[in-house]
Amino acid sequence: MPELPEVETVRRMLIDTVVPKEIVKVEVYYEKIVDGDAADFAKRLTGQSFESIDRKGKFLIFILSQDAFISHLRMEGKYELVDAAFPRDKHEHLSFFLEDGTRLRYLDVRKFGRVKLVDKQDYLKEPSLMKLGPEPWDITSDYFYQRIHRSEKPIKSLLLDQSVIAGLGNIYANEVCFRVGLSPKTPGKKLSKKKAEEILEASKTILTEAIRYKGTTIHTFSSNGESGGYQDHLLVHGQKNCPTCGRELTKEAVGGRGTYYCKNCQK
Repeated sequence: MPELPEVETVRRMLIDTVVPKEIVKVEVYYEKIVDGDAADFAKRLTGQSFESIDRKGKFLIFILSQDAFISHLRMEGKYELVDAAFPRDKHEHLSFFLEDGTRLRYLDVRKFGRVKLVDKQDYLKEPSLMKLGPEPWDITSDYFYQRIHRSEKPIKSLLLDQSVIAGLGNIYANEVCFRVGLSPKTPGKKLSKKKAEEILEASKTILTEAIRYKGTTIHTFSSNGESGGYQDHLLVHGQKNCPTCGRELTKEAVGGRGTYYCKNCQK
């Protein structure tokens, strides 16, 4: 968390709030947030303007007038636009002061998030982005089946593998497995082509729904201070009883991740 719907929500917010504003000053308060030289990062970006915001998987790509930088929010990173004079938050580690007297600030309670200066023309060749598989909308069911049908790993783990399919995280993988009536512990090699197609279609549907509700807020996610709404539509993640049969849901670790499912409905 944040997963693809949350990152897409942030991307849209940033387009609405910072493009095409000029950066007049950059302050880095926690240097480890920057992958590379923090002073160079601040100096290079000063005087540039935001042209657009791209996204690949769970990564944001800020396209500037001359350079670009990628941003991974990890578990609790968030961006907020405030007045430049607004008091600095103790979890504010990076700030972009803008020409109109506002400040785009990056907050991160756990300090796991990272930003990195990259080549504006060639950023998709950045190793962290090249490792990503395609997003659900960009692949066929045949491709997806070929990636999973020889694997001993449980389907839940395969859905979380960003090199197989990009964007799904723990919450949405739980929802996908429930939507297709499949135990999250089922090995990939046990799945038919038809079931692989159902999984892919459910992934598209659920991610699209979550984007429409501006993501899921379980603990701390927000976009410019606004919480998401998809948590009110989750069928199994964080729930007590199965919405189909009414039986108590099982929660256990699958591939090291907390997993909610119905033993009765998900065979």
